[in-house]
Amino acid sequence: MASQTTGLAGRYASALYALADQQSALDDVAGDLTALRQLLAESADLDRLVRSPVLGRDEQAKGIAAVMDKAKAHALTAKFIGTVAMNRRLFALKDMIDAFLAELARRRGEASAEVTTAVKLTDKEVEAVTESLRKVMGQKVAVNLSVDPAVIGGMIVRVGSRMIDSSIRTKLQRLRLAMKGVG
Repeated sequence: MASQTTGLAGRYASALYALADQQSALDDVAGDLTALRQLLAESADLDRLVRSPVLGRDEQAKGIAAVMDKAKAHALTAKFIGTVAMNRRLFALKDMIDAFLAELARRRGEASAEVTTAVKLTDKEVEAVTESLRKVMGQKVAVNLSVDPAVIGGMIVRVGSRMIDSSIRTKLQRLRLAMKGVG
């Protein structure tokens, strides 16, 4: 199932990329999708709307259209999300967004970094993290932020297959394992 979702998401993302490129709207669409991904992460109700099999096609389409209208999304983004809803594919929306942003970063020669923190970072902190990653990677870096209170403190950074975990949660787990080994 996971590979089907990835394939499905990749096909939809490729189609959106081609349309956005034709209309010279890549930046607008990317901004809309980034904002939508953040909304999905922050709102349990919106997440329930896109994942619920109980809601009908029309209900999901109306709900997501209202969200896109409220967010003042680009017409192409709104039409794409509406098509996804009418095709009953909203369950894969997050994967579609990730696939689109990854393709955009790849074509622009950017590395994509997933940064998870316990609290939302300020703009200045985001700038500092982005700049540090740019220096380490030696190229432009597109930073995708997410908040997970379970991290407790610190951050987890994933770039490709590399992961740097400096979270308090991981440090506490290591300490717990070390203490079990002593006694």
